[in-house]
Amino acid sequence: MRVPTDLTALSITALCLAAFTAGWIDSVVGGGGVIQLPALLFGLPTTPVALLSGTNKLSSVAGTTSATVTYLHKVRVDLSVVGAAMATAFIGSMTGARMISLLPRVAFTPIVAVAVAIVGIYTWRKSELGARTILRYDRPQLRLRAAIIGGAIGLWDGMIGPGTGIFLLVTFAALLGYGFLEASTMTKLVNLTTNVAALIVLGVQGNVIWTLGAMMALCNLAGGFIGARTAITYGNTFIRKVFLFTVIVVEAKLLYDTALLVFG
Repeated sequence: MRVPTDLTALSITALCLAAFTAGWIDSVVGGGGVIQLPALLFGLPTTPVALLSGTNKLSSVAGTTSATVTYLHKVRVDLSVVGAAMATAFIGSMTGARMISLLPRVAFTPIVAVAVAIVGIYTWRKSELGARTILRYDRPQLRLRAAIIGGAIGLWDGMIGPGTGIFLLVTFAALLGYGFLEASTMTKLVNLTTNVAALIVLGVQGNVIWTLGAMMALCNLAGGFIGARTAITYGNTFIRKVFLFTVIVVEAKLLYDTALLVFG
């Protein structure tokens, strides 16, 4: 295991705090990767991106697992539909993780900024989106579309990461017709699948700081547990409000990163 030379007690504390916050946000609406991965990049500036990505995935797996278990105890979902998305997401994520060293992550920042902005504006304008479940298709069509969504966003998560939960939540609500609470539960299941798939690839490659990742995982797990219980307690309206707030924060961060990329 490679241990970064710039890893200090202060940086560990800050990264663990970022992991807790990311776990809470990720369990409610997704988007925690926009907090956790940049925190790793900032806190360990001389560490290779692939190594940080693997560490990020280790932490995320713990938080997503906690949130998933909590959601499933309270929210029922169609396992045949979400299972189709999980299967293709697993393949997509493993494929993306293998491509991570070939494609510069910063090249995708402007694309993510545009995508997140479109998703946020669409959700804001569609006040009824996610308020309740009104399925748009019969079960076979739901499975087919869920599989397409899982494969596409799984590839994104394995290769790039940030924004995955946001994209999953909105596509399940807008394209398939699920309420935000059910869509959040499905998002956790699919996101857990993509995180595990990417972690397998990056772990085999030796791109995980296991000790740091384990400490962040505990904090991410705690944040995920608390966030999931909060979302279940307050329901679809609360999730929508947190979602729109998160989109604003994420978009501001992405635009800042894009400005640095363009203007140096």
